Amino acid sequence: MAITRENWGSRLGFIMATAGSAIGLGNIWKFPYITGENGGAAFILLYLGLVFTIGLSVLLAEIVIGRASQSDAVNSFKKLGHGKWSVIGYMGILAAFMILSFYCVVAGWTIAYIIKFAGGAFEGMNAEAIGGAFGGFIGDPIEPILYQAIFVALTVIVVLGGVANGIERAGKVLMPLLFVILLALVIRSVTLPGAEKGLDFFLSPDFSKITGTTFVAALGQAFFSLSLGMGAVLTYGSYLDKDANLGKSAWYVAILDTSVAILAGLAILPAVFAFGMNPGAGPGLTFVTLPTVFLEMPGGYIFGIIFFVLLTIAALTSSISLLEPVVAYFREKGFTRFQITVVSGVIVFLLGIPSSLSMGIWGDVKVFNKGFLDLFDFATANIMLPLGGMLISLFVGWIIAPLAIKEVSGSEAGSGLTKIWIFILRFVAPIAIAAILINGLIN
Repeated sequence: MAITRENWGSRLGFIMATAGSAIGLGNIWKFPYITGENGGAAFILLYLGLVFTIGLSVLLAEIVIGRASQSDAVNSFKKLGHGKWSVIGYMGILAAFMILSFYCVVAGWTIAYIIKFAGGAFEGMNAEAIGGAFGGFIGDPIEPILYQAIFVALTVIVVLGGVANGIERAGKVLMPLLFVILLALVIRSVTLPGAEKGLDFFLSPDFSKITGTTFVAALGQAFFSLSLGMGAVLTYGSYLDKDANLGKSAWYVAILDTSVAILAGLAILPAVFAFGMNPGAGPGLTFVTLPTVFLEMPGGYIFGIIFFVLLTIAALTSSISLLEPVVAYFREKGFTRFQITVVSGVIVFLLGIPSSLSMGIWGDVKVFNKGFLDLFDFATANIMLPLGGMLISLFVGWIIAPLAIKEVSGSEAGSGLTKIWIFILRFVAPIAIAAILINGLIN
């Protein structure tokens, strides 16, 4: 039985949904602390340069594969006449399942923190006490799983609505809301007494801070913040009509994604400096350092709630895009959207339970010397996604370059920009991504 393929209702819907895919915990949770760890403004300039060269090139390559094939992440390669390359799609779908399982665990923590701030759970606590409370919460065998279930349910509800009525509609509402909340947090942060130290750290580059490690960190953040290599962008691209301008669409997505990362840095780092906290506190910056900052600033109780609402929205726009490639693949196999979305949601929830328990009672259970959450994170972020991105670059740059040029420019001759794009895909991106892959395996 032929499946009627869904499409976006508008190009704006695609841009908002794809930007939402890219904008997630990596932008708002990870970007500020990785900037703090790598010296501030110099890291940011390096990151921006890599986003708009290598990152944008691979982003456009994924969109091209999807739009040209009008198919899911696996069958797209078959429809383009190169079925052997379908391994990219299979790997992307597996990575999406694995990422979503532990992503929903962390996203559940953000929902819990909304409720905890609203209930005054951290009132009167110092940083050490908040750290202890956070450790106790994530180590509990029941409470985090309940919040994980709530987040999985929210993701399933949106994806059940389909492309135009579910994902696109959610993107058009959630993305503007995310920007409004983020701007409010930026204004509050930069007007705090002492915030100028954070602004100087964020805006005044010290290029002596740039090392080989900084370069790899910036390239990794640029790559992963755009949700590349997991089939999400490819799947979203497959719902585009033939009249859409792919180059402009990719630029808009990259600009929106990067804007959120920069705004998140401006919302967090000036506040952290204003209260004398450590900007390089690592992952704990979000769940330990920031709550301490919020409790010390005027009106921080309200801004704490707002911040974790923002994190939840960002996580939801990404989790939707992680589930959709799985749904799209099985839709092509004849399953209904309802069947595969609900079943996938249940599997994701069950697969995430070991990740949640690995933070507590299963903390001593190790696979390859890693807990379940760390193992899934390492396998996807350090191996599967870079490898997928590298193969996509090689596929578009070497195997379907004439078709790709025609999809982007409308003619086989192309332009100077499309030729530069193909050059980056053939030579620059594979080498750079290989650096991420090797660094991830040896460190």
